[in-house]
Amino acid sequence: MKRIMICALIGATGFGLSACNDSNDDNPTAENQIPGFIQGDIRHTRYDGITDDLLTAGLGASGLGSAIAPAFSDERNPSPRELRRLAIYNNYRALVDTSPGGGYGEFFGPGVGKNTEGMIPGHEYIAYMTVPGSSVPVTVMAQVPDSFDPQSPCMVTAPSSGSRGIYGAIGTAGEWGLKKGCAVVYTDKGSGTGSHNLDTNTAQRIDGTLTAADEPVQFRAELSDAERDEFNALWPNRFAWKHAHSKVNPEADWGRHVLQSIEFGFWALNEQFANDNNVDPITPENTLVIASSVSNGGGASVRAAEQDTKGLIDGVAVSEPNVNPVVDTRLAIKQGSKAPVTRHSRSLLEYTTALAVYQGCANNAPSIRDQAPLNNLNPQNVRDNICNSLANKGLVAGADNDERAEDALRILNEEFGIQPEQNLLAPVHFASKVAQSISMTYANAYGRAGVEDRVCGLSFAATDTAGAVTPFAPEKEAAAFATSNGIPPTAGVDIVYDAADGQPTALPASASPSSNQADYGLDALLCLHSLAMDRNVVDDAPLPGTEAALAKAISQGISEIRATGDLQGKPAVFVTGRADAILPINHTSRPYYGLNQRVEGANSELRYYEVLNAHHLDVLNGFPGIGDRYVPLHHYYFQALDLVWERLTNNTPLPPSQVVRPTPRPDISTPLALANLPVIAPEPAEGDKILLVGDELRIPE
Repeated sequence: MKRIMICALIGATGFGLSACNDSNDDNPTAENQIPGFIQGDIRHTRYDGITDDLLTAGLGASGLGSAIAPAFSDERNPSPRELRRLAIYNNYRALVDTSPGGGYGEFFGPGVGKNTEGMIPGHEYIAYMTVPGSSVPVTVMAQVPDSFDPQSPCMVTAPSSGSRGIYGAIGTAGEWGLKKGCAVVYTDKGSGTGSHNLDTNTAQRIDGTLTAADEPVQFRAELSDAERDEFNALWPNRFAWKHAHSKVNPEADWGRHVLQSIEFGFWALNEQFANDNNVDPITPENTLVIASSVSNGGGASVRAAEQDTKGLIDGVAVSEPNVNPVVDTRLAIKQGSKAPVTRHSRSLLEYTTALAVYQGCANNAPSIRDQAPLNNLNPQNVRDNICNSLANKGLVAGADNDERAEDALRILNEEFGIQPEQNLLAPVHFASKVAQSISMTYANAYGRAGVEDRVCGLSFAATDTAGAVTPFAPEKEAAAFATSNGIPPTAGVDIVYDAADGQPTALPASASPSSNQADYGLDALLCLHSLAMDRNVVDDAPLPGTEAALAKAISQGISEIRATGDLQGKPAVFVTGRADAILPINHTSRPYYGLNQRVEGANSELRYYEVLNAHHLDVLNGFPGIGDRYVPLHHYYFQALDLVWERLTNNTPLPPSQVVRPTPRPDISTPLALANLPVIAPEPAEGDKILLVGDELRIPE
């Protein structure tokens, strides 16, 4: 039985989300029926916009911009309200550069175009849902600002970026939609924070609080008590994580998650306005719906638009979308006078495991090592050891480590089609364990492996300063809902190489059994790369039995997430930074655009804007050496939303696909100005247009 839990108004009383009461039971004869995919209770909370709100959790623009995070009154027992507030703070700042002069408060931010603090009153509905064929709970949420006009309804989708939880897109699609007066619908896409402490059987409720009881939680591993006891005896203090270990390949359903979130949004709107006699039912026919978000969330919205059979979505506006397009071997991608790229559209797992294997050595390349910002975060001895290990296995060539590092860089740029523009940013991403974490999580997810499988000898656990496994600090576990990005290393939990030389060790400090040196557990990373490539990459031999079966399962999982390129003629905009060092553009936005042009032809309304001097993680722009080389892609994402809005409301034509040429500021002490950020041109110069000519997608330099 489904129920609506009416929670106390979050205002001067200070009541938290736990102050909920039953409302009416699900009534099968009611006109506004709760969607059948909703599982359990729906929590409905009203925020007053003074002491708490939808967008900033009561922190306001100044609180989100502060380097001091909100604290808990009891660090081991935070309240739901405290967890929500810290989750919004961390998720907002993870994607948006809030440093002085970087554009926050000037070109984007809660207060821009609104009041000074940008706090938005309204209603929030949150619940679990499932998709057909899966019992794993997916979190869904609808936010309805008080400025929503039921006579002119609009809705924006905000699936989480990366593997983040339900508030993962609050600062991107959430901010734009709420400030526009639209309902915003969110989903964690079956990834999210959901961590399961296998020792204590503790997991997170929907509000982030912890429980070991048998009650609805975000995720628990599919293990019996006996199986869990057996696992813990061998591998104590380990964690299962929802995206990696749910055994359902959640990405295969990201489009459905977004479509269901829209249907939930329509239910919430009609529930809220049902007693207003002046309001007609709010339906897809009378509501403007833009599918949006960034990165993984953007990819999810693209897949939703492809799969939309009910006419739920009117337009698409996404930034740096994680799309894995169907491989069109006829298509070539040619940038300026460079040689055409024909091996495009590689899967995320192929190029990411390649980065995990080779980038640690490439960080040593003389052509980039002294220019790359924050490269000093990668210890010199580890860089040397990785190069040595790769050379000993015949995977890089060179008489010394300088030459080997240059060869590793060549392999990434030439053999794996990764743009040279990403080379300076890749070292800081390696230091942040981006490719390493994606490689482990997605290999597990695509292959539908469980935590008990410990793919490539890897697991998740807290570690001490030497890298040894240790119990997770209770205060860190209590905060994990608010501090986790959904993909370890995160929130104090690291990737552990159980097969490391000596003892299980945090991956960055691991010595490989084959080398007996601290080479970042290269054996494990090569194992992941071999699974992605479906062959042993060291000796180019077929994989043995169990590994071959897992590689086959991974290949099947990847086939399930391939995008078709058919947006059904919907007006759509992609904006992507050329220097994207996480989702290389020759495998994502560029080939998707080319595929779409071939699939939809003259019916296509997709526009692709490639932004120079922009990359994937704007938050890095607050650092010297990065903020003076790059501009915020976030600014152009908001332009993309504005352009699609104008196309849908005023029939304004979308500008042609083009290269956009912003100018970085001279140093990070100089604030960004309009002169740095030219608009997406309604009529770009011929030399800036992106064109498909025959079988060749031509991208200007």
